[in-house]
Amino acid sequence: YTAEILAQQSELDEKNSKLSSQDEQLDKQKKLLAELAAQLKEQQASLDEKTSLLATQQKKIDNIIGVKAGVIEALQKEFSKNNVSVDIDAQTGALTLNANVLFDYDKSELTDEGKQELADILPIYCKVLLQKDYKKYLAEIIIDGYTDTDGDYDYNLELSQKRSLAVAQYLTEIRENFLSSDLLDIQGNFLDSTQSANLQNYLTVNGHSMANPVLDADGNVDKDASRRVEVKFRLKDDEMINELNQIMNTDKTSDSEKSGSN
Repeated sequence: YTAEILAQQSELDEKNSKLSSQDEQLDKQKKLLAELAAQLKEQQASLDEKTSLLATQQKKIDNIIGVKAGVIEALQKEFSKNNVSVDIDAQTGALTLNANVLFDYDKSELTDEGKQELADILPIYCKVLLQKDYKKYLAEIIIDGYTDTDGDYDYNLELSQKRSLAVAQYLTEIRENFLSSDLLDIQGNFLDSTQSANLQNYLTVNGHSMANPVLDADGNVDKDASRRVEVKFRLKDDEMINELNQIMNTDKTSDSEKSGSN
């Protein structure tokens, strides 16, 4: 009987030891669980903050996209009202002018025909952008010059810069040029003196040489179409939108890679 009691006591001691060990493990798990709960709470707070920020940024994006769409629609309506046929990109609002009309081949001086075309088109384009509803959002009006792919890059760079500068200079002086000439029947589309002064604060001129040539349906360079001047606008928050789009695209790419690795 004594031996049996001793055996049971030994078994009980062993169970108590295991129980003690399990209690110790349980305490560690509780501590770990508490740490995980704290981390989860911190992550949730961070997620709530990011969600709020994203909602704010999305609202800004929607607003800017709405403004840009409104500007493009206003441009299209204004040109249509004046019976002026132009090539405006429906997504960006960029206006493409044919350099073969504006300039003689390999020249940077505007032709009379080119001056007439600029007088018919650019004041309308800029007046819309300088309207009260859109001016507060406007960051830049950009004039980009491009050449075809013939010749030397540096030479074409200088030529494209001179051409875009010639367009910009003529635009800022267009009212005076045409009021003192017989080239145009005045129709009230010119910028007034205040608008002309404001315009100079927004204008940016670039030359791109033979970069971004226009391709035909077969993928070959269309040299005539590549010789061009593009006029476009940039809104104040466009950079923010581009950065957010890059972040979103990066996140999508990362999620896609993760899905692929699984």
